[in-house]
Amino acid sequence: MENSIKKIANPHIVDLIPYQPGKPIEELARQLGISDIIKLASNENPLGASEKAMLAAKKALETLYLYPDGACFELKEALSRFHHLPFNHFTIGNGSENILEIIVKSFLMPGEEAIISQYTFATIPLILKSFGANIVTIPTQAWQVDCKAILNTLHAKVKMIFIVNPNNPTGTYVSKSNLELILEKASPETIIVVDEAYNEYIDAEDYTDALPYIEQYPNLIVVRTFSKAYGLSGLRVGYAISQAQVADILNRTRLPFNVNSIALAAATASLNDQAHVEKSKALNDRGKKKLTEGFKKLNLNFIPSVANFVTVHVGEKALDIYEKLLQKGVIVRPLVGYGMGEFLRITIGTEKENARLLSALGEVK
Repeated sequence: MENSIKKIANPHIVDLIPYQPGKPIEELARQLGISDIIKLASNENPLGASEKAMLAAKKALETLYLYPDGACFELKEALSRFHHLPFNHFTIGNGSENILEIIVKSFLMPGEEAIISQYTFATIPLILKSFGANIVTIPTQAWQVDCKAILNTLHAKVKMIFIVNPNNPTGTYVSKSNLELILEKASPETIIVVDEAYNEYIDAEDYTDALPYIEQYPNLIVVRTFSKAYGLSGLRVGYAISQAQVADILNRTRLPFNVNSIALAAATASLNDQAHVEKSKALNDRGKKKLTEGFKKLNLNFIPSVANFVTVHVGEKALDIYEKLLQKGVIVRPLVGYGMGEFLRITIGTEKENARLLSALGEVK
């Protein structure tokens, strides 16, 4: 029966390997029967959501019997004010993954080519494969996106370019000059998607986000999320920023009521609490310094990161170290699925969580 079902399934789907998220705390508790667990696996904000977002979410519970606003009006209005861009430049999604899927569904036909960088956000190739796209993977240079190689690969069949900036899982970034080079040289008929999930954490001098180029390049789509610095991972809210003509296409593809009312309320309120984002960034900066100093003391190499995680080289026993950390109630992220089997990605946590991670890692490495 299983083989017969596979025969009638979409051929693009049959061979897909499902995305493996960071292990949930509840799952580890069930497996090991322990309760003292910290999760440093999914790049969540250790401070959680802001108080304003929590209060808005609670208020939204009063109207759970009603469908959410399918147009996401209040959130779009808040984003328009926050980013100083027109209301019709925004598309709202159920997390940035939903936005990425909407983009591919809207602009990419089966058999058309999409360029991605090696070691990039694993959901992107998964979405592309599910829609039958031909993926062109550009090798990195010292863990950096090789922008010149991307440009050398461009031809008429390339319909889409994905740049994750800052990049996950490496924590590296594309400089302003390289971003501008891609925007200038790519065909106007090639959609350029810049995923900026970790934008709030970076302060490198030669970095710029892509928003200043929106009005200049009609083929540019910027993707943002409320899951990281805003601490709303559990509610799933992301959005795209583009010119109005692009947003019009994306919103034709977006399914109705794709974001629930609690998520919309919390996201809208969180934009009005930038103090929480600044506090989260400051905690992350301190934690990154503590972790990287600790990795050096443990003689562990790591990829310098501008995000809210650090990817550490622990050698060929990475999975064994990962399992031993689980036994100590510490969840990190193995990167076998990214082709980085000797690395672990570690989210920057609170001061106490970082200290516990370093202690546990020193015991098991």
